[in-house]
Amino acid sequence: MKSFGILLALVSAAIVLAAPTPTDTNILQFALSLELLENNFYSTGLGQFDDQAFAEAGFPAWVRGRFEQIGEHEAEHVSFLQAALGSAAPQPCTYNFPYTDPKSFAALAMALEGVGASAYLGAAQYISDKNTLTAAGSILAVESRHAGWISSAVLKLQPWDGSFETPLGLSGAFSLASEFIVSCPSTNPPLPISTFPALTVSTMTPSAGYIIGLTFSNPTGASPTYLAWMTGLDVVFTNIDGSGVTTVPSGLFGTVYVGVVSSNQLPLSDASMVTGLAIVEFPFNSTMGRITAP
Repeated sequence: MKSFGILLALVSAAIVLAAPTPTDTNILQFALSLELLENNFYSTGLGQFDDQAFAEAGFPAWVRGRFEQIGEHEAEHVSFLQAALGSAAPQPCTYNFPYTDPKSFAALAMALEGVGASAYLGAAQYISDKNTLTAAGSILAVESRHAGWISSAVLKLQPWDGSFETPLGLSGAFSLASEFIVSCPSTNPPLPISTFPALTVSTMTPSAGYIIGLTFSNPTGASPTYLAWMTGLDVVFTNIDGSGVTTVPSGLFGTVYVGVVSSNQLPLSDASMVTGLAIVEFPFNSTMGRITAP
């Protein structure tokens, strides 16, 4: 599980942009930037790990075959968005992914697919053209299917996190993807995001009531600070003390996104973000009763 450390009025959990509101072109450029990253992830990873490598890692033969299909989906998403943007399309960046074997590849794939789905969901509120919104929703649904399959069939975890998916704002989602980007062409259009310091959590699989440590820089000197736990359409805040620790709240399930913020008021905004996001996991088994929001 350590490998996870390497991943709309009702949507109160989304981190909203301060200003200006991004255009549909901005949103498509942002989406293409994520799809280019995913496309490179699958093409390079599958090129590195063949059928034998997956078999030696304990995966049945069909696992790599499904990953090949997912890779084809991401390539089609890239082609679709490039055609929609034309000359305004950003070009691929140079990427670096920290997988070392098929197991860490699968774990990172789950994180990337989950972030992709949450990014599309969070961006939906900014899309004005209905055709663009429908296309984005279609990709979102496929990304969610990918994440559910990887989590449940491949990693033997949960297929979903709860009754609602978690929307992420553009800056929050990109803070998770940017750790795999080495450099981008200078000619690429600027994305409608803010950048934040990285956040490191002492454990990526915490339990309710545990005290966990947080490592981050606070260049603005914001005080007090809180850890925002983003789950479904809800955000739970916990206090961060002077030594950089906080207590894990109860009622969290599956994939939860966390970030240090300077305010415990909703909605969250880029102005209140002290750090980018990190991913923590609260696995649950199939015999568990109905999952309710915290």
